[in-house]
Amino acid sequence: MRLDPDGLPFIGGALLLALIAGSTVSSAWAIPLVVFGLFFAFFFRDPERVSPVDEHNVLSPADGRVLVAGPALADAAPPGAWLQISIFLSPMDVHVNRMPVGGRVTKVEYHPGRFLPAYRHEAGDLNEYTEVTIDHHGQPIVVRQIVGVLARRIVCRVKEGDEVHAGDRFGVMKFGSRMDIFVPAAAQIAVHVNDKVMGGVSVIARLR
Repeated sequence: MRLDPDGLPFIGGALLLALIAGSTVSSAWAIPLVVFGLFFAFFFRDPERVSPVDEHNVLSPADGRVLVAGPALADAAPPGAWLQISIFLSPMDVHVNRMPVGGRVTKVEYHPGRFLPAYRHEAGDLNEYTEVTIDHHGQPIVVRQIVGVLARRIVCRVKEGDEVHAGDRFGVMKFGSRMDIFVPAAAQIAVHVNDKVMGGVSVIARLR
């Protein structure tokens, strides 16, 4: 199983402390640290995915549960007319993020904010997030990595001008969070609230 590189310090640190505790104190002290190391390995797992190839598909950028699927929430959306899909990631979900569409990255913006629970609707606007805009054959698609109560660190590995493909890995969010995706109002949403989706695999919308 591939691991996201941002998880290696957590995994290595926990196992190193377990080794030190086991050799200097007792194995009883080492066991909880080994468990932490295994949890970090589970959390930062990065399974291979095969993305469906169709230029009209918008793929889920993350594993999780759909919170919003419909007209964009007025206070949270970028300027313009959009449909919105929001996905809540629990600590048990894969937290590697994938591109919903292919195209050229036209904007990457970081917005400071609060750390409200990610499942609350207002978290999409008030919480800290990184917003990435992709030009997909002239249609803009916006994806946001949003922090939550536990997720205090966003890793975004794309920059303006990058050419990307649907399903490409582009970042990770640490310890529970949320993804918001905004698609043009003429698109057709393909998921419902409470659906479970898989990053890079599940089709969440179809572009016209």
